[in-house]
Amino acid sequence: MTETGHRSERQHRHRSADHDPRAGRHHDAGAAVAPEASAAGAAPVSLEEELVRVTTERDAYLEHLQRLQADFDNYRKRQQRESEQLRKTAAEDVVEALLPVIDNMYRACSAVQQHDEGQVVEGVEKVTGQLCTLLGSHGLQELPTVPGDLFDPTIHEAVMAQPSAEFEAGSVVTVLERGYRLHDKLLRPARVIVAS
Repeated sequence: MTETGHRSERQHRHRSADHDPRAGRHHDAGAAVAPEASAAGAAPVSLEEELVRVTTERDAYLEHLQRLQADFDNYRKRQQRESEQLRKTAAEDVVEALLPVIDNMYRACSAVQQHDEGQVVEGVEKVTGQLCTLLGSHGLQELPTVPGDLFDPTIHEAVMAQPSAEFEAGSVVTVLERGYRLHDKLLRPARVIVAS
């Protein structure tokens, strides 16, 4: 075959490969830009649009949080008002119930000038009993403490210690002030002198 024939055959093979789909070398300008066109089909969100979305979402959360805080503040203030009103009502009930006791105390003081000592003491004891009964109805309980009881730090407060021939060490010698519970809560411990 001549040189011209070889050149003609090579050109024919080259043109055939350019148009052969199996060769994978088809030079189609449309195929080369297809991926770019596909990517351009889904328009990306701009930074400005994303900023607007995030800002709107933030403002919505902030507004919701502010509403919750305002609701909680209103609830707290309402609870304080109701608690204060309840405390005042309870105090009014106790004070009103104490008025007859005060009246009897004034009568006992007036009786000092007109009656003997025994009758005055009896009257004061009755008033004291009336007062204790009244406070007991409101949940006040006296802590029973008498000389000879062992000192109990959960209900007693030792004011001082002193030697005692009558009581063993660690026992209550004298009760200076009685102790009380209010609704099973220690209101005041009994103040005592303890044998050393």
